[in-house]
Amino acid sequence: MAQQQTAPAQRPRLLQAAVDAFQQPDIRKKILFTLAMLLIFRFVAHVPVPGINSDVLQSVFDNNAILGFLNIFSGGALENLSVAALGVYPYITASIVMQLGVPLVPRLQALSREGESGRQKIQQYTHYLCVPLAAFQGYAQLLLIQSFGGVSGISLTGEQALPTLATVISMVAGTMFLVWLGELISEEGIGNGISLLIFSGIVAGLPGIVGRAGLAGTGATISAIMLLALITLAVVALIVLFQEAQRRLPVQYARQSIRGGRMYRQQGQTHIPLRVNTAGMIPLIFAFSIMIFPPAFAQFVAETADVGWIANVARFVQDALTPANFIYWLLVFVMVVLFAFFYTMVVFQQQNLAENLQRQGGFIPGIRPGRPTQEYISRVLIRITWGGAIFLGFVAILPFFATMLTNVQALQISAAGLLIVVGVVIDTMRQLEAQMMMRNYEGFIA
Repeated sequence: MAQQQTAPAQRPRLLQAAVDAFQQPDIRKKILFTLAMLLIFRFVAHVPVPGINSDVLQSVFDNNAILGFLNIFSGGALENLSVAALGVYPYITASIVMQLGVPLVPRLQALSREGESGRQKIQQYTHYLCVPLAAFQGYAQLLLIQSFGGVSGISLTGEQALPTLATVISMVAGTMFLVWLGELISEEGIGNGISLLIFSGIVAGLPGIVGRAGLAGTGATISAIMLLALITLAVVALIVLFQEAQRRLPVQYARQSIRGGRMYRQQGQTHIPLRVNTAGMIPLIFAFSIMIFPPAFAQFVAETADVGWIANVARFVQDALTPANFIYWLLVFVMVVLFAFFYTMVVFQQQNLAENLQRQGGFIPGIRPGRPTQEYISRVLIRITWGGAIFLGFVAILPFFATMLTNVQALQISAAGLLIVVGVVIDTMRQLEAQMMMRNYEGFIA
């Protein structure tokens, strides 16, 4: 009787891909380097600036929705008021400003056409712009926290000027250090460094949010928490679907070459992938950043105004634009949709697709090269952007409706946070996939 040999158990594909990745010395080095840099980031996020009362800060953040929203993106660094309290968001703001300025400023437009050297110069300008933006944002956040009673003595006049400047400079230095870490990860590690820092900050803050929901008592039942978990999973699936969705425009190339005194015609066909969600998370960042300041400014006016009707108007604005009010989320939806169209068209104008196609001998079948091609692509892009913009608006206001359905107040995970987490995971997996395919291994996604 023939002996039956038992075949070795097959590992799951994702686990096998991870094992194969760590078996490659260069990929293992990149992964370990990335993890080491993220560990340093988490350490810096717990180094506080001088003269901070952590107990008072904790109580203020627990009782304020606006500060709690800001704290999620800093991974708890703002709650500790650490040197990394600003995160890399001043750099993100500077990058967006420079990107929007390229088609408007002739000098930047000329640099963008100089290839790698021009890109490095624009990157240098972005670093320069990041410093004053970080200083302004740091001082503004200190004033905001002071208005809620978290800190005191924040002023640029009198004896309080020197301690305030020291605190602001510490926060600016922390931001620039994180930017340097992010660029190191992009050069020596796996994935986009800046995005991974934001991702790690958001993920690091989730256990604390879940813990507060379970220990502090939110009045939520197990079924409500399970319903919220199902909603979150459904939203993640939708985000993946819309992040990957694209409209492919067919493109044909007709080139002529002369070899041996004879003319040869070469034809090829490819496509232009137009993404449904070209803007990504940028409209959400714009919308939430703008919506944060009106209630904070209204609270400041209500507390300092001497005229009665001005104080009453400020209190009305403050109450109307709080995250617990429907008007707040309605404005967020409208602003996200508008910013999605605005940012998509700005990016489209910078790409000069029609001009590049005509220069390379390509054309869209049935469409004349030049201006007709530009108008056609613009028309298609506007149509598909409607889907992406409405989806972004839906994701932005989903926490409000999820809270109404489940009554789980402490688990209001930010919609922008979900987009960032899913987008960074997909991007990092693709880069690992490319590294694995270069070595003829089956990757994470395939």
